[in-house]
Amino acid sequence: MPALGPRGEGWVAIQIGLFLILGVVAVLGPQWPDAVEAPFLGAAFVVGLVGAVLFLGGLFHLGAQVSPFPKPVAGSALREGGLYALARHPIYGGGVFLALAWSLATSWLCLVPTLLLALLFEAKSRREEIWLVEHHPEYDEYRRRVRRRFVPYLW
Repeated sequence: MPALGPRGEGWVAIQIGLFLILGVVAVLGPQWPDAVEAPFLGAAFVVGLVGAVLFLGGLFHLGAQVSPFPKPVAGSALREGGLYALARHPIYGGGVFLALAWSLATSWLCLVPTLLLALLFEAKSRREEIWLVEHHPEYDEYRRRVRRRFVPYLW
């Protein structure tokens, strides 16, 4: 995976662009049919709640070493507890679930940027893990122990 900048700035730029597209499509895109609106809003609530727990839990556990860039913060410690004992990148998983919830609540066309965001996080996490192995030699063992990349027990 390419670095796209010394800290991975290009990955963050693409990520921001996809979230902006998601927002525009939600406002301007076609809405879900009336027949599925209520059940999809219920599903959006549940998916969004899971996404918020993953996203905020990951942020909380990283604390001061959180960064939007895939390159680890200098002097950072490898986090292996909390959500990170169950998934290696819960913030990314939370972001995808929040985007999916937004899609379910607004427009079927939002599923396109949501899928692209999931693919981006897959690629970005691979680049991040290259840097994590360089920064934390114990990361390979952690990766073998924690098999799920984004969502505990699922993905």
